[in-house]
Amino acid sequence: MVLSHLSDSLKNALSKITKSLFVDEKLINEVVKEIQRALLQSDTNVQLVLNLSNNIKKRAKEETPPGMTKREQLIKIVYEELANFLGKEAHDLKIGKQPTQIMLVGLFGSGKTTQAGKLAKFYKKRGYKVAVMQTDTWRPAAYDQLQQLAKDVGVDFLGIKKEKDPVVIYKAFESKLKDYDIVLLDTAGRDALSEELIQELNQLNAAAKAEERLLVISADLGQAAQKQAQAFHTACNVSGVIVTKLEGTAKGGGALSACAVTQAPIVFIGVGEKIDDLEQFHPQRFVGRLLGMGDLESLLEKAREVVTEEEAKDVEQKFLKGEFNLIDLYTQMKTLKKMGSFSKLLEMVPGLGQLKLPKELLDVQEGKLEKWKHAINSMTRAELENPDVISAERIDRIAAGSGVSVSEIRELVKQHRQSQKMMRMFKGEQDIGKLMKKMGGRLPKGLGM
Repeated sequence: MVLSHLSDSLKNALSKITKSLFVDEKLINEVVKEIQRALLQSDTNVQLVLNLSNNIKKRAKEETPPGMTKREQLIKIVYEELANFLGKEAHDLKIGKQPTQIMLVGLFGSGKTTQAGKLAKFYKKRGYKVAVMQTDTWRPAAYDQLQQLAKDVGVDFLGIKKEKDPVVIYKAFESKLKDYDIVLLDTAGRDALSEELIQELNQLNAAAKAEERLLVISADLGQAAQKQAQAFHTACNVSGVIVTKLEGTAKGGGALSACAVTQAPIVFIGVGEKIDDLEQFHPQRFVGRLLGMGDLESLLEKAREVVTEEEAKDVEQKFLKGEFNLIDLYTQMKTLKKMGSFSKLLEMVPGLGQLKLPKELLDVQEGKLEKWKHAINSMTRAELENPDVISAERIDRIAAGSGVSVSEIRELVKQHRQSQKMMRMFKGEQDIGKLMKKMGGRLPKGLGM
């Protein structure tokens, strides 16, 4: 889970509200203190935390709107103020001019080259013709790494090995750039933002006149991120920020709040090491996931990339009725693997982010799916349609016929049983769905609570 410690702490704050009999000043103060503690422990800027606290307290005194309880109003206020704190609205990069040039800047170790590959994949999937250009002439492995990433993603690579002047590299390819919709410039970093680096970035930017200058900043920097973001903003007029390594740190609040201080919006967040683990940053969706309210819009965007609407509707109906068989389970697991980590996907479903699900239910690897396919091919139609009939004797027969171990077949049957149980829990998550509707959230047909 991205910022799992912060998420757990914020959920605890919300649970104080949902478990209370009535909302009074004492409860509001307790909730605010819980939120303050959670944000400060994640290295969020102190003044920003105080501002957020004051806003929540002030709005909590407002009259409760018709059709909403005081508890629901307080949860809504917490949700909205956290979203406002992180930027309120999503910031989309404008891809218009051909080419749109995006320059990535940041210190050593921030992950600029990796993000160039992720951005290339992100925009290629959306139909743009993309090229990546190597202008990092300081790090020896930069050329080879970016070239390999471009090959893996399937975009063009532009670079000159051993050339020490990034402007020379840019000028060498300048006449060809009109052939692309987007050109990503991977620039050099340093251990610190020195005058030398500032001069190099300014010279490259003067030559390229990049439409976007994105600061790549690591979430594990903590409060040091604020100083770094401000320095780059002054030096390069940063137009947006990519926060990386959010999945592996408890200190991400520092990087998130640094952007609020510099007024440079977060555009993307890195949520894993895989090439697809890059998401557009939507403050409201992000806060929804932190609070366990889900992020259905992002879930549907991921789903549209790997499954048709008709297929999704058919499986959705089966799952929600608890009628899915082993073939349905296998098909869904295969689809979900294409969409990303199962545990990350569950965070996006309202209510399920708060459930403590078994690790084996979340950890479905490709090798395991392949073995399940062999086991399924050795089952009878009756066993596939009703896994409850699979006895110990039947498991022995399936194992002998498929070459899959008895323990792995038992695990498949167990997975089916746990998935049915999970869907029953999902159908029981009434309160969050009702609240999302009152807050204006749109739940797709079949997912309404």
